[in-house]
Amino acid sequence: MPDWNTYKAGAKERGALALELFVVESTPITDGASLQAILPEHLDYQRQLEAQGKLFLAGPLSDDTGALMEGSGMIIYRCNSLEEANALATGDPMHAKKARSFRLRRWLVNEGSPRFATALSSKSVTLS
Repeated sequence: MPDWNTYKAGAKERGALALELFVVESTPITDGASLQAILPEHLDYQRQLEAQGKLFLAGPLSDDTGALMEGSGMIIYRCNSLEEANALATGDPMHAKKARSFRLRRWLVNEGSPRFATALSSKSVTLS
């Protein structure tokens, strides 16, 4: 298996986007009431990171059946290093207050076709 930087360079050479992002899978380690108590601080932290341009996407995940909300989530950061992403994840109130644990991984975005629609009069954006 090649090291990360070698693989990334090869992806760029073959014309892939090779956009490096950082993905956090955040998993509950406490009860739902504790998660709800920390949620306002967590969301405020996310808004701050969004304003700084560090938060790419974030949101909750379902359970394995797709039918239930289990309190886990996915967060994708724009950072310059794994260390910077780790500092952001560690600073999230959900993680700092031990309501959730997290797993952090690099993600190399090479393919896809995200779609955005804007409606200026209603100030809305749709992502699909």
